[in-house]
Amino acid sequence: MKQHNYTKIFLFAIVVLASNGMLGQKINTDSLLTEVIKDINVRKNYPEAIKKAHIGIKAAPDYLDFQLFLGRAYQLSESIDSARYYYKRVVEKNPKYEDAYTYWSQLEVNAKNYPVATNVTDQALALYPENKTFHFRKLAIYELQKEDDKAYDYLKTMDKQFPNDTDIKQRLFLLDKKNNNDRVGLNYSITFFDRNGVGPWNLGSAQYIRERKWGSLIARVNYANRLSFKTSIASGLQYETESYFFTGKQAYSYVGVAYSDDLVFPKWRVGYSFYYNFNDGWEADLGGRYTKTVDENLTAVVAGVGKYIGSYWLNLRTFLQNQNSKVYPAFTLTSRYYFDSRFDYATVIMGYGTSPDERSVLGQLEQRIAMNSYRIGAGYYRVLWKNYLAGIQVNYNNQEYLPGLKQNETELNFSLHYRF
Repeated sequence: MKQHNYTKIFLFAIVVLASNGMLGQKINTDSLLTEVIKDINVRKNYPEAIKKAHIGIKAAPDYLDFQLFLGRAYQLSESIDSARYYYKRVVEKNPKYEDAYTYWSQLEVNAKNYPVATNVTDQALALYPENKTFHFRKLAIYELQKEDDKAYDYLKTMDKQFPNDTDIKQRLFLLDKKNNNDRVGLNYSITFFDRNGVGPWNLGSAQYIRERKWGSLIARVNYANRLSFKTSIASGLQYETESYFFTGKQAYSYVGVAYSDDLVFPKWRVGYSFYYNFNDGWEADLGGRYTKTVDENLTAVVAGVGKYIGSYWLNLRTFLQNQNSKVYPAFTLTSRYYFDSRFDYATVIMGYGTSPDERSVLGQLEQRIAMNSYRIGAGYYRVLWKNYLAGIQVNYNNQEYLPGLKQNETELNFSLHYRF
């Protein structure tokens, strides 16, 4: 009986010692893996990482992290075939290893092996449909192959799946501007004043817009007619052309020129702005405006910043205008909530001062620059029956017309375009 107890104690001691040995080996293996990762990410010593990863694989053949980071070290050493071999081994042993798909798909993209990159990314998406990294990788494959139509369609799919992603929304709107698109349309605005004998003012325009992959070209003819006591006191035409053209994957420019020989408009209006789209839905612009009237040459510096927040777009633009060696600021804060496309949105606008981008009062820019002005407006724009773009907007402006004297202005805007 006593001998039987000794046997049990002996067997228990063997089990404890064996367990301690296995635990020690696991700690050593984990420590070695930590060193491999440090060699890759911190020390950038890829040969040392490769050597240690091979030691780890011999010690623990089923510890797939060693094979994954061995592939990573080979990838960063530009040993593409070796990296591909180990990523493939990891996926074969564990088809749900998410990081392996991440590294492997990027490897094939960098190697411009787009069919394999697509296949690997599709496998990853089948397993992890909520992982945005794989969605953006598939999008990048389309973009790198200059398949803009496929990229645009895929972005629309992504936007439906992730409606609050600002980066997706921003990319979608940028790419949408590169689609072939032709539009003709009419715009009309009427402005009422609460001052006796002033107004209403009418402004109408007919325009043609041509959008292509390089950008857009806009031709517009504007007609203005100002009334006083139901009698026209000033009217005329303005001829205008504008263009938005891409200057990079995330950048584009605006240039506009307008001319009129009638006093109701400025003689010349010239504008330029450069726009750059940053990550996370941010956009900034910088430019200038020149307006030549009968009596003055007016210049302005324009700077703005915008941000996509889910389906919302916010933009603050500042105009620093020079008149008689003095600088007068104007500010415009625009907010939009988008529905289905960049043509479907509700908007609210607030502002201070008069800027050279306000078409309805452009003929009075030189009189209004130094005057106080407080504006607020709201509008609604929708696509109807696929081809028609309609919009309505109401603006209210509390305008100083002489020092200490103010008038209230209410402006109604209507637009109808046909897209073909």
